[in-house]
Amino acid sequence: MQEVTIGIAGAAGDGLDKSGDTLAKICGRLGLHVYAYNSYQSIIRGGHIWLKLRIGDQKVYNHGDKLTALIALNQDSLERHASEVDEGGVIIFNSDKLKCDPSLVRKGVQILPIPINEITAEIVKTHGALAPIMQNTVALGAVLKLANLGLEKANAVVSDTFAYKGDKVVDLNTSILKCSYDYAASHAKPITKEWKFTNKAHPFTTGNEAIALGAYAAGCKFYSAYPMTPASTILHWMCAHSQETGIVVKQGEDELAVMNMTIGAGIAGARSMCATSGGGFALMTEAIGMAGIMEIPIVCVEVQRGGPSTGLPTKTEQADLFQVYGASQGEYPRLLVAPYDVADAYQTTIDAFNYADRYQMPVTILSDLLLSEHHETVEKEAFHTNVKIDRGEIVSSWPENKGKYKRFAFTESGISPRALPGTANTLYVSATDEHDEESILVSDMFTAPPIRRKIMEKRMRKMDLLLKDLPAPKLEGPQDADVTLVCWGSTVGVVREAVDQLNATGVKANYICIKYIYPFHAKEVTEILSKAKKKISVEVNFTSQMARYIRSETGIAMDAHINRYDGEPIEPKELTERVKEILAGKPRNLDVSEAEAKELAYHYLRTHNGEKLRPIKLLKESPNGFGEPTWAIELAERVSGKPGGKMKIGIKTGATHKFEPASE
Repeated sequence: MQEVTIGIAGAAGDGLDKSGDTLAKICGRLGLHVYAYNSYQSIIRGGHIWLKLRIGDQKVYNHGDKLTALIALNQDSLERHASEVDEGGVIIFNSDKLKCDPSLVRKGVQILPIPINEITAEIVKTHGALAPIMQNTVALGAVLKLANLGLEKANAVVSDTFAYKGDKVVDLNTSILKCSYDYAASHAKPITKEWKFTNKAHPFTTGNEAIALGAYAAGCKFYSAYPMTPASTILHWMCAHSQETGIVVKQGEDELAVMNMTIGAGIAGARSMCATSGGGFALMTEAIGMAGIMEIPIVCVEVQRGGPSTGLPTKTEQADLFQVYGASQGEYPRLLVAPYDVADAYQTTIDAFNYADRYQMPVTILSDLLLSEHHETVEKEAFHTNVKIDRGEIVSSWPENKGKYKRFAFTESGISPRALPGTANTLYVSATDEHDEESILVSDMFTAPPIRRKIMEKRMRKMDLLLKDLPAPKLEGPQDADVTLVCWGSTVGVVREAVDQLNATGVKANYICIKYIYPFHAKEVTEILSKAKKKISVEVNFTSQMARYIRSETGIAMDAHINRYDGEPIEPKELTERVKEILAGKPRNLDVSEAEAKELAYHYLRTHNGEKLRPIKLLKESPNGFGEPTWAIELAERVSGKPGGKMKIGIKTGATHKFEPASE
């Protein structure tokens, strides 16, 4: 597979997302595949934003661990990422404002400083002074040339994007692309070979958009939410398309109202959905239990982010499994499911509505920030419109000679006849108290232990049928593998690539992805894992929650765990190397690495020094009175390059033990 990874770095407000989106659409129309990951902060202006687009002529399943080209929109971005560009790559920046220290650049990496004022002089005569944000378009034109992507599709995308602003704006952008494209042609070498474009256009979308599309395809008629990253873009899509889809969208005053409105719409017979993140879900949990005891079909999307509390609002994590599993007090029938990629998020949402209606229960879809917010190209066929809608046992009429309508009738399947409001002769009470077949409460003067026993059994019988209805997980890869990786959710993309890397280097590997969490396929998972030679869980959390859950359901413990919990997703090379270390019996090294020490130094300088200094040299030292070995870091003034001071950061703890500015 031919591939290239392009990174765009700058501050919030610099327009990285628009540049990345334009580049991805160009590639999508050329028939290439793209996976984009945006590492951003919860601010509107400033800070540091880091967007990576991995582009390949075959499907790519994660953002990878390489960097072929860097577009740096400010000095901070140059210093942070220049050293990450691989040999044969290129660093692109506005030379009118920025400088790249050669010491930051690896051997064999091209530096392409673009004198924007000079190359756009003729364009300025026609269109006037360029806005600072236009440096993005200049850099994009250079990348299009060096990555052999051409201008034809680019001009078409720009035309479509800015058509509403008029021909002059379109001409401005296409002219800028052309001048920087030509400049790059004469000042740098290509970073890729020629591509074989299929020109089969691929949609470029996110997991949240796929969930919203899936809900619409499944016949969702009511959506409620309170804005909370990273679930908010579902609300954005629903609001933007409510008129054309016919979906009623309500923004609640809080998550309690959101869940209760969703349940109310479900009682009324509308297919209803809500979405939130961990903090909002904490407020919804009692009401989810209410949907369980009232046997109301609803769909709730819980998009995980770094916690606890407010935690890391814009970073990914898989640490809400037990929160969602333990939602509400008591026991009740429900389905917990974790889709694993964008295409699967679409189909999973459709299935979720059908399962909710068929079994008259709440369904919770467990996503995470990486899956919900990253963009990737998807085959058009994944968003099929041949959707089967199963509303389950809904009573359309109830003749008087049929006897009294029993909403919660004790049936062999556990599924009772459901009547929508307005159906003649089907009056009943839908309450949060325990009840009998006729919905008469048994929590007060009519309390009856046998009734409680039989209705509890009735409700939970549905779980056995549901489990048979759910596809069981399968082992992917060679059956006689040396190591089996166990994952769930969005980690499957990186696990899949790591397994390929391991097999290519002589380590036989396979993997299993757990999609349906509750009810759980204990029999099938036990059969697979009991035959595995070495079982390693891969999760984006600290405590290996899925591994613990599997052990509780099967009695099988993992042999080792690979975890990441710094807010960033796992990368293929990182995973592959850690698997090899485990197989070799090497313990995990938790010391602060040189790259991490540099980042810790940058953090301290940004928060205490106004970004005036930067780290230039790092050396390991003995404890020297600090109780642990340290990284001795030399600092320089960012503008002049003069000595700026020294720092010492603990190798074990990561503590900043000393900051000593240079004497004036």
